[in-house]
Amino acid sequence: MKYHTEIAFRKESLKKLLHNIIENEEAIIKALYDDFKKPAFEAVLTETNYVISDLKETIKNIDSWAKPKKVFASLLNFPSSDFIYSEPYGNVLILSPWNYPFQLALCPLVAAVAAGNKVTLKPSELTPNTSNIISKIITETFAVKDVVVITGDATIAQELLNQRWDYIFFTGSVAVGKIVAKAAAENLTPVTLELGGKSPCIVDETANLELSARRIVWGKIINAGQTCVAPDYILVHHKMKATFVKLLIQEIEKALGTNPEESSDFARIINLKNWERQLRLLENQEILFGGQSNKETLYLAPTLLDEPKMDSLVMKEEIFGPILPILSYESKSDIEKIISSFEKPLSLYLFSQNKSFIDEVLQKYSFGGGCINDTVIHLANNRLPFGGVGNSGMGAYHGKLSFDIFSHKKAIVKKGTWLDLQMRYAPYKDKLKTIQKLLKWM
Repeated sequence: MKYHTEIAFRKESLKKLLHNIIENEEAIIKALYDDFKKPAFEAVLTETNYVISDLKETIKNIDSWAKPKKVFASLLNFPSSDFIYSEPYGNVLILSPWNYPFQLALCPLVAAVAAGNKVTLKPSELTPNTSNIISKIITETFAVKDVVVITGDATIAQELLNQRWDYIFFTGSVAVGKIVAKAAAENLTPVTLELGGKSPCIVDETANLELSARRIVWGKIINAGQTCVAPDYILVHHKMKATFVKLLIQEIEKALGTNPEESSDFARIINLKNWERQLRLLENQEILFGGQSNKETLYLAPTLLDEPKMDSLVMKEEIFGPILPILSYESKSDIEKIISSFEKPLSLYLFSQNKSFIDEVLQKYSFGGGCINDTVIHLANNRLPFGGVGNSGMGAYHGKLSFDIFSHKKAIVKKGTWLDLQMRYAPYKDKLKTIQKLLKWM
């Protein structure tokens, strides 16, 4: 009875959270706009609706997710019934980023609460308006002893990391991810790290170029390129490059007009520091399109770069902005040389109609996840795991996996008492041959 009461409490808490988010949706959209002019369409598609859908699915399935799972018992343990119990880790720390400040704070929180944990959430200080509305919603929904929001800068985050936690969930840069992992290691605290990397976008000679350009541009200009799974650079077959560049420009102008600064559908760079970093990435580069900027509004136009050198700054680190380098290739070895020069990326995108080439790419390269003939949309299916590999992160979530990562899976054998086989007990004497035959038969 205690078990069902606890799950009922979690479910009611999540229902209250859902209600409060829906009630405050317009305020959330406004906060996202005030922080970095995120378009309302993107705010709904990638932030509020994403969390609302996640909440509805969790509320619908929490009973079955939390129920002990019976598994086939081992004959060695006969008679027994074997189960996997999902128990909360305990006190969970969630450190969320600024680029999708509502979604990437709330989705892990929903899962942690569903799994029965106590949660401390540290949202990004770079999106103060969104952090404030998150704090308001959480305060109205949960008791402080169950969920608390702590705001502040990196100093506060470091102080939190100095505390002992039962689980840490971090979304952000590789550099900070290493700091989080190091702090967690001090107490052997398990972590999920959702990081990033240089996600390649391959366009071969069989691709539908017009459609490919449209989908790549869409994946790049969302959130002004400040997306961990945005295409970081394009590898296009050299025979198609000139045509493809024209199509990319055409699709940018179709989406945002000839002056994207005047478009209400294009976000801004989050702050001056990041804006200045983007401009440094453009230094000594050949700009095919774009490059315009405005310091006062932190605007940077969607920008296409022509064949940057591999040792240039723009190719050394994740761009995380509306800059898109275009490199050409002639052979598969050219592709391999470039992709293999980087750490394993969070995403990879391939535009092709060549099935054997598609299979080869999927087998050859290690990456978190991706798409064939599209970008970014693999995040939309919560039945797919989302997470990195190597430098792009560890651990995956979304859907039931989110509940699972915040749950310790406890193995339980319920042994019957009506029969007690003596074979396992000492003295062993002449039991060796018998047990060997039995194990071989099993």
